Amino acid sequence: MIGSELDLRLTGSHVVHALTPGFCDAASVYLLERWVVEENAFPSVDPPQIEARRLAVRVGTEAPETWDGVLPVGEVIVFPRETPYARALATGHTQMLDGVDQHTSERLLASAGGDAQSIDDLLHTTSFLVVPLQLRGATVGFIACTRGPDREPFLPGEAVAVESLAARAGVALDNARRYERERRTALAIRNSLLPDPAQAFHGCRIAHGYLPAGQGNIIGGDWFDVLPRPGGRVGLVVGDAMGHGPESAVAMIQLRTAVRTLARLDMEPAELMRRLDELAYDTPGASFATCMYAEWDAEAHSCTLVGAGHPPPLLRGPDGPAAPVTLAGPGLPLGLGTGNYEATVLKVSEPSLLLLYSDGLVESRHSDIDQEIASLARALDTATEPTSSTAGDAFPSLCERLLRAPSQAPGADDRTLLIAELTPATT
Repeated sequence: MIGSELDLRLTGSHVVHALTPGFCDAASVYLLERWVVEENAFPSVDPPQIEARRLAVRVGTEAPETWDGVLPVGEVIVFPRETPYARALATGHTQMLDGVDQHTSERLLASAGGDAQSIDDLLHTTSFLVVPLQLRGATVGFIACTRGPDREPFLPGEAVAVESLAARAGVALDNARRYERERRTALAIRNSLLPDPAQAFHGCRIAHGYLPAGQGNIIGGDWFDVLPRPGGRVGLVVGDAMGHGPESAVAMIQLRTAVRTLARLDMEPAELMRRLDELAYDTPGASFATCMYAEWDAEAHSCTLVGAGHPPPLLRGPDGPAAPVTLAGPGLPLGLGTGNYEATVLKVSEPSLLLLYSDGLVESRHSDIDQEIASLARALDTATEPTSSTAGDAFPSLCERLLRAPSQAPGADDRTLLIAELTPATT
């Protein structure tokens, strides 16, 4: 079970459950705080103290919350040089004692508020074992085990068995730490790309959603943005760079940045897409990326659409039904250097919903893409009836309902939605 989950706390919990209560009465796992936060500086060979984070603890068969007040998981503790924990970390050798050291006794009493009875089982131990967690020649933490008066003291052979467990646990913990680092990176990148929720646009209300395919640490090529244009217009864009992982993420970020830069210039949407095509041609990994750009002008009651090999948007009037927009030309994907993009201009005289989305929402191995687009249109109709479903705080929930619509079978690609409520200006 150890190593079956790429989660630090779960891995630590698996370790203490493997030890308690069969092998010992209480067990805990600590990791060097320096290692957890991945600081580059290396500690001295014999530091005056160490800082370690309690990753997991188990006393007998009691639930973890029973000991939260005394031994809270996640607490960072400073251990002086003379403690067996510091010695185990400094020497890389297992420490075997007849009982807990004075520093531990004083710390436990302080944690329990001086009530020795509540931690009696931990204080009155007849055998205490501290086993270092080693990884590629470095000590990154330790496992502590205790036995009470009713059990035999630890034997050297038993210490060797815990050392073997610690070797497996060290690899599992390192894998979990690496995974969490990648996941944090992915989330930081993804969150940095979200439009500012506080930004208001004339005649346009926005909601968006994103559902990654598979593990949340894999960065896909989907991107979207909402851009202010000169003259009070609003630019809406959804794109998809091919693939997953760092390469597609870099291409996605570069394309999104390019659109943001081009949107500050007062050029026509078709020209904007032509410029983006030129940039994608010289951007590694950006070739064959698809994109749909929409520009809403509330004063002119017009919505201009330009596509680059991307699925057509859906438009739903106040009375429905939603339907895909017939484009003047679908356009070829970006980065092919064709520069042949046509604009489709729609007159929107009544409040309407415009839905831009990535192909992950409509691609399926079991049905035609046109059928899936029609299915998405029906899901939009269902989600917006009655009309009160788009009012107030319910409007952002539209994305969540559409992303997880029952008719949409899980796919191997990310799902991205950008919904705009277009409201023409009154004269």
